[in-house]
Amino acid sequence: MEIDNVTFSYDKKTNQLKGVSGLVESGKITTIIGPNGCGKSTLLGVMSGNHAPGGGRAVLDGKAIHQYKPKELARKLAVVHQQNDAPSDLTVERLVAFGRMPHRTMLGGDREEDEWAVEWALGCTNLAGKRNLAIDRLSGGERQRVWIAMALAQKTPILFLDEPTTYLDIYYQLEILEFIKRLNEEHGLTIAMVLHDINQAIRYSDRIIAMKAGTVAAAGTPEEVVTERAIRDIYGVEAVVRREPGAGLHVVLTGIVKNSAAAVAY
Repeated sequence: MEIDNVTFSYDKKTNQLKGVSGLVESGKITTIIGPNGCGKSTLLGVMSGNHAPGGGRAVLDGKAIHQYKPKELARKLAVVHQQNDAPSDLTVERLVAFGRMPHRTMLGGDREEDEWAVEWALGCTNLAGKRNLAIDRLSGGERQRVWIAMALAQKTPILFLDEPTTYLDIYYQLEILEFIKRLNEEHGLTIAMVLHDINQAIRYSDRIIAMKAGTVAAAGTPEEVVTERAIRDIYGVEAVVRREPGAGLHVVLTGIVKNSAAAVAY
């Protein structure tokens, strides 16, 4: 997917996205980072067809996203939103089965293929043994895996995730991110996600798009994007960027930059 000079405004007065361009490479994990309010989730919304850009375009397989019909697009990419709601007594299996809706027709579609896709998604997410449990009986990490399983049941080559670790403790954050990494490595899924944690973005991404105030401040590999100067400019904080045996590339935050433009914008 290519993002070409995209602008977007919720109120038609102030642009949340200001000429954003970028690339989501096939078969890789691309993570969008940046401070609150910089346009991360808005950009993902444009990329997934939830928002129509005011200018520019997001292009998937040579075709602008807004030119796809909803079901056609849903057979190409699946989205796991930041906040998800479903009836608390709905079972895991029934919720995952909703992922097959883009493949249904007025005549019903291929039931055998639907059943196989649901089984595959439950197996990938280690939820087969919990298929008959109601969602409200699951832990936070398990619930997040159910929503990812529903997206996987769509059987798309692309998966978008908007802050998939929100509201999870550290253990479940890492569990979800390790799982996302396996989906990429073992099943070849192209993945784009929004994360807040810089170190998690470094560890689990092939490419990073760093945003600031509705623009792309930097894009490239983690080593190219995550520098002490970039963190200072984008987030308004001082940091030390290190590479150590066992830990790899990582960031240690040391303090706030006083009176910085980034800090004021944040």
